[in-house]
Amino acid sequence: MRRAAVFLATVMPALVWAQGQTTIRVDGGASLGPFGPVFSYFGYDEPNYTYMQYGPKLVRELARLSPSPVYIRVHHLLCTGDGTAALKWGSTNAYTEDASGRPVYDWTIVDRIFDTYIRAGAKPFVEIGFMPEALSIHPQPYARNWPKPDDGQGWSYPPKDYARWGELVRQWVLHSIRRYGRREVESWYWEVWNEPDISYWKGTAEEYDQLYDYAAAALKSALPSARIGGPATTSRLSHAGHQRHRQAGAECLPHAGNDAGR
Repeated sequence: MRRAAVFLATVMPALVWAQGQTTIRVDGGASLGPFGPVFSYFGYDEPNYTYMQYGPKLVRELARLSPSPVYIRVHHLLCTGDGTAALKWGSTNAYTEDASGRPVYDWTIVDRIFDTYIRAGAKPFVEIGFMPEALSIHPQPYARNWPKPDDGQGWSYPPKDYARWGELVRQWVLHSIRRYGRREVESWYWEVWNEPDISYWKGTAEEYDQLYDYAAAALKSALPSARIGGPATTSRLSHAGHQRHRQAGAECLPHAGNDAGR
């Protein structure tokens, strides 16, 4: 009975909520056995703290919490900037454009982040986002200065060129394979953006679908065996979550019936 109550409270919160008030009684004096480690996933906002003074030590400690591989997911991996660490913000300058408008890729800071994970025995859970300044349809103001609520949001808009967005993802995957090896990158997880049903995404649901499709197709073209899912929405009831969750399973399978999942 206790196990059933825990299942309803943790695995099926939407169902419990829909049924109204629920009472759960737990016998705190009863023992079911030892509590094994179940911590194998962590995430945070600020990528540039990863490789600073205390970052590698913390990542090592997290990686040791589970006998299973520990995955770490961080925001702002594609944001434009000089890599200065800040609360609720980060940047890698992975994508810029030269004076002629040609793409320039620089993976230096992204590599420092992923190197830290891998050396510590963890693995990247790669969040593909957010929008580089040179690709954003509304680039200014760009950088966030938390806790100001209405400052830079240029990173949260759709790309001005979806083909260039897709090529950025493809180049990232190819670089990762060259640096870490195909087998290692095959063990990672990938997703597109974070919580596109709220303020992280200033485009429409349809524009997010297009963003996802270009990113997924690019990832699969560079590494057909890559594992991609999502979206990481705040609610299964949101429009973006409802539409995309119906397709996520197909895109994770090798014989999915759409270009992004093949």
